[in-house]
Amino acid sequence: MKRLSIAAFALLCLSALAFAQTPVNLHGRAAQGSVGVVAAAKPEASQVGVDILKKGGNAVDAAIATAFALGVLEPNASGIGGGGFMAIKLANMKEAVIVDFRESAPAAAAADMYKFGEDGKVVGNATVVGGLASGVPGETAGLLYALENYGSKKLSRAQILQPAIDWAKKGIPVTVNLNSIIQSELAKINKFPACAAVYTKDGLPYEIGETIKNPDLAKTLELVAKNGKDAIYKGEIARKIVEAVKESGGIITEADLANYQVKIRKPVTGSYRGYTIISTPPASSGGTHVIEILNILENFDIAKMGDGTPATVHAWSEALKLAFADRAKYMADADFVKVPLAGLTSKAYAKELAAKIDPNAPMATVEAGDPSKYESGSTTHLSVMDKDGNMVAITKSINYFFGSGVLVPGTGFIMNNHMDDFVPKPGSTNSIEPGKRPLSSMSPTLVLDPEGKPFMTIGSPGATRIIAAVAQVISNVVDHKMPIQQAIMAPRVFRMASGDLNLEGRVSINTKNALEKMGHKITVRGDWDAYFGGVHAVLFDKKAKILYGGADPRRDGQAAAY
Repeated sequence: MKRLSIAAFALLCLSALAFAQTPVNLHGRAAQGSVGVVAAAKPEASQVGVDILKKGGNAVDAAIATAFALGVLEPNASGIGGGGFMAIKLANMKEAVIVDFRESAPAAAAADMYKFGEDGKVVGNATVVGGLASGVPGETAGLLYALENYGSKKLSRAQILQPAIDWAKKGIPVTVNLNSIIQSELAKINKFPACAAVYTKDGLPYEIGETIKNPDLAKTLELVAKNGKDAIYKGEIARKIVEAVKESGGIITEADLANYQVKIRKPVTGSYRGYTIISTPPASSGGTHVIEILNILENFDIAKMGDGTPATVHAWSEALKLAFADRAKYMADADFVKVPLAGLTSKAYAKELAAKIDPNAPMATVEAGDPSKYESGSTTHLSVMDKDGNMVAITKSINYFFGSGVLVPGTGFIMNNHMDDFVPKPGSTNSIEPGKRPLSSMSPTLVLDPEGKPFMTIGSPGATRIIAAVAQVISNVVDHKMPIQQAIMAPRVFRMASGDLNLEGRVSINTKNALEKMGHKITVRGDWDAYFGGVHAVLFDKKAKILYGGADPRRDGQAAAY
């Protein structure tokens, strides 16, 4: 472990301050404004959203413009070939809605569709690379559904998409982060000539500071602006998708694309110390287990236990164990499997789980509980809030960086590899079935204050680490009274039901040593490690009437405001 850095010392000093949303802008990531704030994984995308707000658009208009721009500016993480989830609560809506545009399994998919070698692994890594790894994409359908049903109607579809089109034409800057990702995924990129033609120079990574243009993606987005979702799900581009996927071993058909449906879900809801949590239901596991974790921790005085202390980190470790054990047993697409949502988000069930936690030692083994008795019957993220109390959170993905590697020739976009999010064998609640949506950890979340007023919109990329990251930032704000940027920057922890407790490198050496003495097996990761996600959030201080945006220095995020 390193000595305490200047930045870490500043955070330590700030953690002693009383709650106040004063600017904490280490790394230059935060923003504040009185009209609207957008926090996204690329500064250029955040600015796109703010520009839409300035033109009179509402939070949904800004979010959709930002989302399409992210598909261009951060092509390694999301885009037309992927899917995701969106949480929306406009000021005039009594209840929030979840727009589910997650990918679905093709009609020809089956629980035993993948072949396994003698080593027990999928032959040829087929769940990750190539056409058989791709589910039917939902992004364009989902984003346009939200725009048409919840947008202001003051701006046309063409106006919303124009910034993304412009970025595809003029090219995106190669950052340190993007350069690193291209280098790490170079073998996959070069396996597919169409992908290599866009994201390499003769098979070699673009250098930091260079520009990557994608004129084919600009043309695709122009067709979406003109023809709506049919530009992707019917006609020439649909045929190109099918041809590209089939050529690389996949099974998506034109009928699969034409039949894709956006689904409107009722959010899972809970509370944490008086704040209302509104989040994403299955086929995402994220919202349910964010609530479950916070419910467990509500049985402990986290504020009194202290920020980053051995007692607090131990409580987080054990709560994460319990929640991930339940996730493994119960979670899947609720259209196909009965999921005990009411039980998993029950305060009574959480109290039962909390009673299993020994404050002095970690649990050796963890098995899923029985929530049924409480029943009554590398991704990207952006957050938007405006002065009228409109709230939007979108998490979207093509799964692994650069997805399946299959870039559809002539279109500029990469197909997802979200079939890997299924269990690739029969017998699991999350096994493959035609039309089923693979289990996700995406957790776009809205938080209301104890008076039921808009307070925070939040989410993160990072696979299963999303769940812990979102819950930890909420706790940092509520329990430790941190300003939103500090809450995002604070060191994080993560663990599954088994395996090591992962600590970010800035966690105190004294805390690490104390946890090891308690019996925790620990892995220490980097000081600012993207493993722990990339949270983007907006918080409204109603007393000051100021919106504060926070963005994560673990990735390329930055908030913008006016």
